[in-house]
Amino acid sequence: MSALRTVETALPGVRIVERASWDDERGFLVETFDAARYSAAGIAGPFVLGLHTRSKRGTLRGLHFQQPHPQGKLVEVVRGEIFDVVVDVRRRSPDFGRWISVTLSDDNHRQLWIPPGFAHGFCAVSDMADVVYKVDAPFVAGAARHVAWNDRSLAIAWPVADPVMSAKDRSALPLAEQPDLPER
Repeated sequence: MSALRTVETALPGVRIVERASWDDERGFLVETFDAARYSAAGIAGPFVLGLHTRSKRGTLRGLHFQQPHPQGKLVEVVRGEIFDVVVDVRRRSPDFGRWISVTLSDDNHRQLWIPPGFAHGFCAVSDMADVVYKVDAPFVAGAARHVAWNDRSLAIAWPVADPVMSAKDRSALPLAEQPDLPER
């Protein structure tokens, strides 16, 4: 039923998933997941938790990762549009500290696969954005880590100057000051 294509990004392992959409006068149909097709594309799971966030324009969530107990994430937008960011936080990676951004929206039907070892964050650029994601490892509160969204060494070109954020995200440390980063 579905056409599935993955596109490698500048960060090895981080992939954009492009899916076919069937549109007509009623709306559209898009396949959100098929275990066999995704596994063949290198996104095997199994996924153990699904999450849904709703954010108003200017809300910035992130940059988040887990260490230990890293998680891979499959992210998509079901309403609105986000500026999605992934940062390599693997201390021994040749891409350590590099980031990419991708626009995910309900119009482009893209998903983003973020393997373990990367921090993830996004900013809602539409009036409202509903983001759903699946993760391949359970959430462990004590393993939750936050990297400063405005870390000068990363110089992420966020589309907002004064975002709406949680207190944890607002007080996050820069990447260089993180005490517990994955090695690879």
